[in-house]
Amino acid sequence: MNNIKGIILAGGHGSRLFPLTIGTSKQLLAVYDKPMIYYPIYTLMLAGIKEILIISTPDDLPRYNKLFGNGNMLGLKISYEKQIKPNGIAESFIIGKKFIGNSHVCLVLGDNIFYGDKLVDYLKVGLNNLKKNSSTIYGLDVINPKEFGVVKFDSKNNLERIVEKPKLFISNTIVSGLYMYTNDVIEIVKNLKPSSRNELEITDINNIYINKNKLRLIKLEKDISWIDTGTYDSMLKASNFFQELEKKTGEKYACIEHMAFQLSYIDEKQFLKLARLMSNSSYGKYLLDKLKK
Repeated sequence: MNNIKGIILAGGHGSRLFPLTIGTSKQLLAVYDKPMIYYPIYTLMLAGIKEILIISTPDDLPRYNKLFGNGNMLGLKISYEKQIKPNGIAESFIIGKKFIGNSHVCLVLGDNIFYGDKLVDYLKVGLNNLKKNSSTIYGLDVINPKEFGVVKFDSKNNLERIVEKPKLFISNTIVSGLYMYTNDVIEIVKNLKPSSRNELEITDINNIYINKNKLRLIKLEKDISWIDTGTYDSMLKASNFFQELEKKTGEKYACIEHMAFQLSYIDEKQFLKLARLMSNSSYGKYLLDKLKK
């Protein structure tokens, strides 16, 4: 197994999705036929990561615990920590310090969905960068870059700086919610000062790594779909996308139970138990069908 652990940040108030999120965490809402958080867990599983920390609000953590327990049913080790207030993405590494220990870490935002046949190849490049003591951000081109952290390139098209929500156009390349950091991220975040938004900014971490020449940008090309499911429209778009995909291929995406079985994290008996728990739903019937094939 890789010397890398995974963190999913599933905190915040989800205020862009009110009233849907007044009573529950955004990442527990449905994207097609499964909770949104299944998708980032699947991304981490694709990277070979078995130890996962879910960070969320004190109110929502019991709901995640009810969904996954300690992760044993999936052959994973899942633990939980609370984020009292949304103090910025970078706070994940303060909250998760004990969990990370001496390992490298992959952070994925709980509302970021990545899909594509070659996704595993992109993840492998990031894992190889860690072996060479370099951290990695995953970027892609969008039509509305001003809403994100934007990549500024130098005259030779090298990574120069990340600018958070710039007012003026810099480039179309933004930083997605998937990051792989070497273990020293724990020390870096200790010295961060809150921004004008009173948050610990992930952009500041990235710029520190750039200054040390220890950050690599992996550009996700058009063979990878990325959905930031933070609005009603993007959630509906994502649900429709995966519904159509299943109609075309007959396969469910981000089916973490089947993935755990395929990777031999769980045996046939454990897989059958999971399938039977959900046998009244089309999702559970899909799992049962997988056992027959």
